Amino acid sequence: MTQLPTRRGLLFGTAAVSAGALLAGCTSNEPKEKEQAADPQPAADDKPGKPVTIGFAGPQADHGWLAAINSNAKSRAERYEEVTLEITEGSNDTATQIGQIETLINKKVDVLVILPADGKALTQVGLKAMRAGIPVVNLDRIFNTPQAYRCWIGGDNYGMGLNAGHYIGERLKDKQNARVIELAGLDNLELTKQRTQGFDDALKNYPNIRKVARQAAEFTVESGQAKMAQLLQAQSNFDALWNHDDDQGVGALRAIEQAGRDDFLMVGGAGALSAFQAIKQDDGVLKATVLYPPTMAASAIDLARALGQGKGVGGLAEFEIPASLTLYSAVVDKANVDQYMSTGFE
Repeated sequence: MTQLPTRRGLLFGTAAVSAGALLAGCTSNEPKEKEQAADPQPAADDKPGKPVTIGFAGPQADHGWLAAINSNAKSRAERYEEVTLEITEGSNDTATQIGQIETLINKKVDVLVILPADGKALTQVGLKAMRAGIPVVNLDRIFNTPQAYRCWIGGDNYGMGLNAGHYIGERLKDKQNARVIELAGLDNLELTKQRTQGFDDALKNYPNIRKVARQAAEFTVESGQAKMAQLLQAQSNFDALWNHDDDQGVGALRAIEQAGRDDFLMVGGAGALSAFQAIKQDDGVLKATVLYPPTMAASAIDLARALGQGKGVGGLAEFEIPASLTLYSAVVDKANVDQYMSTGFE
């Protein structure tokens, strides 16, 4: 029998890989039947192992996606009788979040899962945990150096834009002089720039399509409605809209309805339940949304549990978990929406 790596070996012995799907788990054991309805993703190895205390620190849940991150982490941890989850009260204040993480370090938790309010600002506390022998699973917003985490798991912002662009492109490829517009998120965020770049790169494959307008919103319902109203007033004729975020998309759809417009198709982003329901109903402009799955928090708990118990990931030959996992931004439309409905966040 091969000897499992030591805890320090798990911290610093990395095997880099990028995964195009959600982490399925650490072994192939079946999930508990009574819990399957509450969590659509398969659980990691349900056979109880070594007790593990996982500290979880994230930003304030002031957005539907962030609230879903918290709920996914909690529900996943509840699957495992040997897992204790120490969860902090989320904060967007970096000093407060650093203090919360330092408290978890002082409690000597076995593993930390951190979704930083600001990856750059929290890099030092990630380093502090790693140097204290506590492996860190860095969730989504990345620290400045890989030395501050054992594993990173997150979404693909560039891939969101790329897949949205290809979806729109395929539907407009036979239309001459097609025109598209973009309702982006906060322009001061790198993720917004990545989503726009992916979208623009996809459209380069369709010479008949031209992006004629772009407006930045703020990932809120109110900003989505206001900025969409401005776009509709400025652009009397276009064929498709790419909206970066389903929360701000609620406001955008209000503005579209108020303007009485139904002459274009809309693609959203993230995977809100309201978007899935509208896509399934299929009586409006919203035809698809591109995922940025909050189920990544459940996968982060699986990774943390595996680290705490010295396990690898089922389906891979290595003894260690990967150094990074990039989740795929699947396109959800009427053809597959039922498959994803249970993962939608409110």
